[in-house]
Amino acid sequence: MQRKYTKAERGFTLIELLIVMIILGVLAALVAPKMFGKTGKAMQKAAKTQISMFETAIDTYRLDVGKFPTTEQGLEALRVKPDDAKRWDGPYLPKAVPPDPWGNPYEYRAPGEHGDYDIFSYGADGQPDGEGEDLDIVSWKNIGE
Repeated sequence: MQRKYTKAERGFTLIELLIVMIILGVLAALVAPKMFGKTGKAMQKAAKTQISMFETAIDTYRLDVGKFPTTEQGLEALRVKPDDAKRWDGPYLPKAVPPDPWGNPYEYRAPGEHGDYDIFSYGADGQPDGEGEDLDIVSWKNIGE
């Protein structure tokens, strides 16, 4: 014996499912570009925040050791005591030095061309200079300056 379904128990028809899928596709096509456009800005802000964290750690390092880490020692001097750092009281970072949000290592130079030291990321393309998402994120400027 075949059971009869009431109107409330019936499922969706194929046409109803197709209409819902088309509506979802149109919404995704309209919303996705706006959301993905914000991803690049968020990564740039994350890089700037990490650089600020490095600046604080480097300044604390200098207060303890009496000088900034050299270019050769790099940011790793904030985690591992350099041989010539007698009053080192680190580690100055709670975890290992992370890569930038695009997976590349941060660049560190001391003495810097723009101050006592320079910290920078080459952005999404990993190459010097650039615009938009490829913009270099640097310690001596705010994003977009």
